[in-house]
Amino acid sequence: MEDAQGKQQNTEKVAVLTPIAQSKRIDALDILRGIALVGILLMNIEWFNRPLTNLIGFDHSLTGIDHAAGWLIRCFVEGKFYKLFALLFGMGFAVMLLRAKEVGRPFGAWFTRRMIALWVLGIIHMVFLWGGDILHDYALAGLMLLLWVYILQKPNFQQYDNPRSYLKLAAIWLFLPIFFSIVGGIGAGVFMDHKSTLATWDEEQEIAIAVAMQLELPQEALELITEESIEDNPSLNNDSKASELTPVEEKIKEQVAYQRDAIENEEKETVAFTEGSYWQATQYRLEFLAFMLPFSPLFAFAMLIPIFILGFWFVASKRIINYKDYMPMYTLMRNIGLPLGVFLNVAGVLLLQQPSAEISMVITSIGEMIFFVGQYILTAGYLGLVICMLADEKWHSRLAKFAPMGKMALTNYLMHSVILTSIFYGYAGGQFGLVSRSTQVLIVLVIIVFQMLASRWWLARFRFGPMEWLWRSITYKKLQPMYI
Repeated sequence: MEDAQGKQQNTEKVAVLTPIAQSKRIDALDILRGIALVGILLMNIEWFNRPLTNLIGFDHSLTGIDHAAGWLIRCFVEGKFYKLFALLFGMGFAVMLLRAKEVGRPFGAWFTRRMIALWVLGIIHMVFLWGGDILHDYALAGLMLLLWVYILQKPNFQQYDNPRSYLKLAAIWLFLPIFFSIVGGIGAGVFMDHKSTLATWDEEQEIAIAVAMQLELPQEALELITEESIEDNPSLNNDSKASELTPVEEKIKEQVAYQRDAIENEEKETVAFTEGSYWQATQYRLEFLAFMLPFSPLFAFAMLIPIFILGFWFVASKRIINYKDYMPMYTLMRNIGLPLGVFLNVAGVLLLQQPSAEISMVITSIGEMIFFVGQYILTAGYLGLVICMLADEKWHSRLAKFAPMGKMALTNYLMHSVILTSIFYGYAGGQFGLVSRSTQVLIVLVIIVFQMLASRWWLARFRFGPMEWLWRSITYKKLQPMYI
């Protein structure tokens, strides 16, 4: 009887989930997280110095070394490291979920609690520090990933609960936007002959010139011109005048309204972060949150979930846990991903920065798709490169310096916002819009060196970073031991 009770107690102890011990952490994940933080900071710092409302636009004011810095970051950093970070989040989720399944404990409640806590942290970050937060998107995608794991446990779907099926699903999901773009491109090529292409180009030029001319005029002047036109032409002075606009005039009207709205939003954000107090800036961020939040589920579902599932596959298939056993795969990723990814990114960016891309929808669409595909391929190349370097002991010891920063990824990510808002925003350093792109790179270098040293110092004394400790304590409903 006592033996039976002892076995039951041992089983209960095994089933209790606790944070992963330092000795059981996957060092490659921590190193990759630290490296990913460097790329994320290089990309994000621009949007502490510029309006987030102009997120997809080129900064055409850059020249010389500032243009070179911005161009290189766009080619080699933008869109790559947030994907790598998302992949690592997927790997981290897989480690936790698979570990919970191994010890035989239901994981739904604590994982949901973990994601809700992350979502709340993200919202707080977005309102009180910086509007470009991505943590709340990761949290939503994490809950969707949990739903996917539950679906795989259903009898009708258990046949897909294996690494091979994970990879197939992720690959198909990631390929869908490329597939639809190819179909659209074929359709355009088949139905648009040379004559119709020239006609479209002439129309786009006419619209672009008209929009540019109208944007140079103040809104009051445009209203006056419109009123005078109606007075001079009584036939327009009726309720049907809008319907009598030609298709080109209608497009001009729509684009002018859209551009003026965008300019107004940029000016509003600039005023909030240059002239406003902290609470005025916070009020603006709250309004920005209300605008952006409805798009979060779509972004999580369309962009993050397939990357998370791919990360899940890396862990479930042991390809990241025992990465030295899969070096041919990582070598192939490096050898193909780097040259092909660089080629596609350079081609896409060169195409998008051409003046004609601002006029032609076809050129813009082609450039964006090349750039989009290139981001994924170059991300794969970066992952393959780092893993190949980690397989070499000398490089492993060098890159291991990023591991402490990666172990404190949440703390360091939030610290970026604390530091950069203190530099740029009007209620603090007041440098919004004043720091050149090349100087921003130097600021990133200083922050990264500081975080590498600070993270190492902190983890020599404490088990977790401060935000990691808070997140874990909420997840496990118990204050975690902090000191080593």
